Amino acid sequence: MQRRLTAVLAAAALALLPATASAEAAYPDPLPLTGQQIVHDPTVHRLRSGQYVAYSTGGVIGARLSTDLRHWSDAGNAFATPPGWWYDYSTTADPWAPDLSHRDGRYWLYYAVSSWGTNRSAIGVATSRTGLPGTWTDHGKAFASETTDTWNAIDPAVIRADGKVWLAFGSYWTGIRMVELDPGTGKAVPGATVHHLATRPDAPYAVEGPAILHHGGHYYLFASYDACCAGVNSTYKIRVGRSTSVTGPYVDSTGKPMLEGGGDLLLAGHGRYAGTGGESTFRSHGKTWLAYHYYDADDDGTPKLGLNELRWRAGRPVLK
Repeated sequence: MQRRLTAVLAAAALALLPATASAEAAYPDPLPLTGQQIVHDPTVHRLRSGQYVAYSTGGVIGARLSTDLRHWSDAGNAFATPPGWWYDYSTTADPWAPDLSHRDGRYWLYYAVSSWGTNRSAIGVATSRTGLPGTWTDHGKAFASETTDTWNAIDPAVIRADGKVWLAFGSYWTGIRMVELDPGTGKAVPGATVHHLATRPDAPYAVEGPAILHHGGHYYLFASYDACCAGVNSTYKIRVGRSTSVTGPYVDSTGKPMLEGGGDLLLAGHGRYAGTGGESTFRSHGKTWLAYHYYDADDDGTPKLGLNELRWRAGRPVLK
């Protein structure tokens, strides 16, 4: 996500939201967790070894491991040191918002490298046979944006659809976009069309962090709206729309397109769980899960891992 909003703006946005007990009661609390829960922008996957791994913003792509989804341990970082090309996009070589997937016998890790307040950004790609931290081989840039572009190449999310591999991405600027990837290299097809999936009517177009899930006959686009990264003053919330095509158009349950600011509200801050967002989805043992971060109001606003089971009602996702 684009870390360029100040805490002042986030607090102002928060003040505009209704904060009623009845509204808060509509959102389920995340699964109770123990151990090392500190994450930001998590991507979670059940590895073929049976372990669960969570990669996230922080460190050199921070890693957590679990055997049961409940207890998590610190597992270091995806990389021992930052690949040299990261410094072309960030003086601190700070990677953001990774995405983990598996195809063709390998795990694929996508991540963003950028700096606050700029859309000169890049999405990198790495592969591993095991998916474990310390086993990744970096392959450089998969896609990039420049200041002349009207999109921002951060917050990657990969999905296979119709025999092709697609990369959704985007933060602010004009919102969520998508390009086709070469399945062999994992990088954007040269000259590929940049599809537009979601935005908001007014600047700063505060939608980012896409995740796309296929269920039944639809693709579901989850995205984070409003302000991140201001601790308990964050106004992050997760909205979702659906489409029969991976490239859209995505609409909410009222028929409003996500390209016009639509999106059903799936999860917002409630109680101690402030600023819920930075989401991803994964499947395990026949269940589908939503992973996200929240800022713990009972722990000085520390960002932590949230997990809720996704279920379906009338063709729309709901949380347990």
